[in-house]
Amino acid sequence: MALTADEIIRLLHLKPLAGEGGFFAETYRSGRLLPPSALPFPSGESRHLCTAIYYMLTPETNSRLHRLKGDEIYHYYLGDPVELLMLPPDGPGEVHLLGTDLAAGQRPQAVVPGGVWQGSRLRPGGRVALLGTTMAPGFDFADWEAGNRAALASAFPAHAGLIEALC
Repeated sequence: MALTADEIIRLLHLKPLAGEGGFFAETYRSGRLLPPSALPFPSGESRHLCTAIYYMLTPETNSRLHRLKGDEIYHYYLGDPVELLMLPPDGPGEVHLLGTDLAAGQRPQAVVPGGVWQGSRLRPGGRVALLGTTMAPGFDFADWEAGNRAALASAFPAHAGLIEALC
């Protein structure tokens, strides 16, 4: 039996993710800290070694276009396919399809390198998807930056429609 979005929210204690969209619950935050000198990006603050979350999308939500300083690994768990848009600073954008239909080109995992604009949504017609993300160094809100619709659509005109939907 397929779970509904409300059942997944209740069972995994998910909460709305302010600023980005979707629903999430942090499942791991390492107790070890990396000093600023050990980070792969400039920072005046330490970061946790690693963090992990559950992340859920519904037809009414999406992951707003944003970028992070560190790498983020997406893990697909269940539900309908998810479109993950990546817009790198030095190349064309691309859409990755997260899901379990490997023969159709879907993949259960995707890596978004630090500094790459990213956003995701259910593939049109989908009703729910449960994902997870892992970051090392760990996620910190100080490393999150919201995308600007006009600037990104201008820089990546081939993806203007999806950028519009994700901003």
